[in-house]
Amino acid sequence: MSQATLGDDEELFGEAANEMREDVESSLADAWEALPAADDVWETDADNVLGVLNGLNSALEAGDAEDDLRDAKKWFTMGQRADAFDDAEDLEEEIADLEDAIEDIAEAGEQVGELTSTIPALRGTLQNAGPADTAEDEEEADDAADEEADADTDADAAEDEE
Repeated sequence: MSQATLGDDEELFGEAANEMREDVESSLADAWEALPAADDVWETDADNVLGVLNGLNSALEAGDAEDDLRDAKKWFTMGQRADAFDDAEDLEEEIADLEDAIEDIAEAGEQVGELTSTIPALRGTLQNAGPADTAEDEEEADDAADEEADADTDADAAEDEE
């Protein structure tokens, strides 16, 4: 191989290493962008707890961040194995930070999902708890008794006509 070819190969490798680093950085930027916005997991317009939980559960989606992180890790690993990066500590740290953020979002989503299924059942339990003879219950019982009495009266009247 001639000296010119070796020089060209080194230049091509340098370009490829730069492009690989740019690909990793671009994928990391896309992943950060795909994460939910802080305000989306903090603010709500819901009227009740279940609405808040459903909204939060929807907001806690990592979206395409996991795919973008995978792309970044793929190109980072390739670049490391090829010894293409002069200084890759910053990329390695950012990948770890992004992994932590995605894991935190996933854990929060699981917790919110559990609450979303638990809260309605808890509400039902609390609605059914306590003294059975509340004013509302008494009123409903009186209404039912009146309807039953009316039905009995109608049935008696029908029998008398026969």
